[in-house]
Amino acid sequence: MSILLDGSTKVIVQGITGKMARFHTREMLDYGTHVVAGVVPGKGGETAEGVPVYDTVAQAVEATGAEASLVFVPPPFAADSIMEAANAGIRYCVCITDGIPAQDMIAVKRYMWRFPKERRMILTGPNCAGTISPGKAMLGIMPGHIYMAGNVGIVGRSGTLGYEAASQLKERGIGISTSVGIGGDPINGSSFKDILMHFEDDDDTEIVCMIGEIGGPQEAEAAEYVRDHMTKPVVAYVAGLTAPKGRTMGHAGAIISAFGESASEKVEILTQAGVTVAEHPAEIGETIARVIAA
Repeated sequence: MSILLDGSTKVIVQGITGKMARFHTREMLDYGTHVVAGVVPGKGGETAEGVPVYDTVAQAVEATGAEASLVFVPPPFAADSIMEAANAGIRYCVCITDGIPAQDMIAVKRYMWRFPKERRMILTGPNCAGTISPGKAMLGIMPGHIYMAGNVGIVGRSGTLGYEAASQLKERGIGISTSVGIGGDPINGSSFKDILMHFEDDDDTEIVCMIGEIGGPQEAEAAEYVRDHMTKPVVAYVAGLTAPKGRTMGHAGAIISAFGESASEKVEILTQAGVTVAEHPAEIGETIARVIAA
């Protein structure tokens, strides 16, 4: 089993005719993802990587029954593309785009909350690597070959560290149910807590790996959820132990501005909640293997 997508999920790619979008569409098709359409205004009727292109998401959904979307649209237009997907009935949307203004994402969040809960689209990103259910489907830009199917759920703000965790687990013969990148921007579609709730409800996810970093309250909120609701073990790594206060490090959201936002404070909060914390990125796989064996 997996969360958010599987081999039967019908996927569209918004912005499919761009150079990088074409490349990653081909990678997803080769992986086995069921990409059924692309969307680019003004290019309806064309094809890209053998996939039909439509002018609007609504047209693509009506023609194909698409359920998920990958947004590969430049920053000035990405927020509108996300809201278009939500309005067309897309169930799950991954936004790869980096550099979307925070004000635009505030508008996206407000727009999505207008929908009743049963119709509200799940969004991960922006500025994320995507989501992969190994052996089933890939919705993003990750290297699919490093992911082995299994029972570990991964959720992280850093795409690169997510790759590192997957690679370390594969070396140890440990597989992944689903790996979800939530993105490194200050305002994103889904939080650690949101994804942890999905993993808690997934029968085939037995342990969860959470990869955090400095900045923002998400890790503290996740720790509270783990302490009060999670029945499955959680292993975490928090990047940025040496980051100085007030300086952005890598992701736009990785800036310490308040108590509880430094890596050391997050490690303390997570540990107190019962989370096993790896001290170094090279120890993520080893730590997960140790918890599984316990």
